[in-house]
Amino acid sequence: MALNSLILGLQWGDEGKGKIVDALSKEVHAVCRFQGGHNAGHTIKVNGHQTVLHLTPSGILHPNVNCLIGNGVVLSLEALDKEIKGLEEAGISFDKRFFVSSSCALILPSHISIDKVRDKKESIGTTGRGIGPAYEDKIARRAIRFGDIGNEQLLRDKIELLVSYHNRLLVELYNEDPHNIEDMIKELLSYKHLYDKYCTDTQDLLYKWVKADKPLLFEGAQGTLLDIDHGTYPFVTSSNTTAGGVSTGLGLGPKYIDKIIGISKAYATRVGEGPFLTELFDDNAKMLAERGREFGATTGRPRRCGWLDLVALKKAIFTNSVTDLCLTKLDVMDEFKSIEVCVDYKDNAPVFKIFDGWESSSEGVTDFSKLPIKAQEYINFIEDFIECSISIISTGPSRDQTITR
Repeated sequence: MALNSLILGLQWGDEGKGKIVDALSKEVHAVCRFQGGHNAGHTIKVNGHQTVLHLTPSGILHPNVNCLIGNGVVLSLEALDKEIKGLEEAGISFDKRFFVSSSCALILPSHISIDKVRDKKESIGTTGRGIGPAYEDKIARRAIRFGDIGNEQLLRDKIELLVSYHNRLLVELYNEDPHNIEDMIKELLSYKHLYDKYCTDTQDLLYKWVKADKPLLFEGAQGTLLDIDHGTYPFVTSSNTTAGGVSTGLGLGPKYIDKIIGISKAYATRVGEGPFLTELFDDNAKMLAERGREFGATTGRPRRCGWLDLVALKKAIFTNSVTDLCLTKLDVMDEFKSIEVCVDYKDNAPVFKIFDGWESSSEGVTDFSKLPIKAQEYINFIEDFIECSISIISTGPSRDQTITR
């Protein structure tokens, strides 16, 4: 019987999910994305060549793997078109293996305008790509969906209603310029080729794959601490990034998820505003940022860096029913004299346990027993504390720099 696996981030995103999904993709029939939008950035390095994906599932680099975008994703047609063209120019085929749900809510240019002007006032630290406002319209039951592009009159009626509402917000509340409704209709219809090629009843397709016992991989974007319900609210994204988002974002029940792989860095980072109890502001922070190349794959923004928070990690493992942990970027820690991990909170401040650093290279190691002894001790302590098996350890950005236990 085929196994279906879910891979998701256990921190604030940027944990290195793309590499792990890519590494596991070659064994599956399809990789399915279930939430978020083009605010995600999955970086994959193969044979020295780096690819950054924002919407396309990370399995696209394997020519025999199907890729599916589920109804829980909000879709920028401009971003999707640009990404597909860029990947096709690199020799990657989408033909008969790429499927997008007809129920995906679309991101309009007016969503982006609202997002940008609002974030100036509220400082949530969004990517300014219209994600939040698009989800708002979805929940308010006024969204334009991908499937609407197939019916020009329906599309026109829905856009006139929605963009009139957006324009009132922009003009009356934010003193910004309105959007031209005719221009927006024309722009959306210019992406009709995407609808013709890729628009699908993806739940029906998933049903067929499950019935045919095809192995599937479900890919999350962002991370647990950015979940709209379970994250560091209000400094979160607008979707459910946790395991429950798979069922709502793809239309597939929980019993079809056999294995849940949670991904955490060997330290912690976050982009944008919001609480970060183990954040560092010293030379250690600079060293993590430089060695880990901690800049956002989507925005280029520098990431805030700090020590690993095991209390938050343990909670994330419970929230997602994680069966296996993947620890990434271990090699980034190679030069530290000492390393700290948060093991408790006292009066809203982290309590740290201090480890001696291993001060030797773990980069590219593929056998756990070949790691420096102090690195092994660090990993074993984490495993005992979080009460979850660490079955994958990433020792570098490339596909082959991985330990499987």
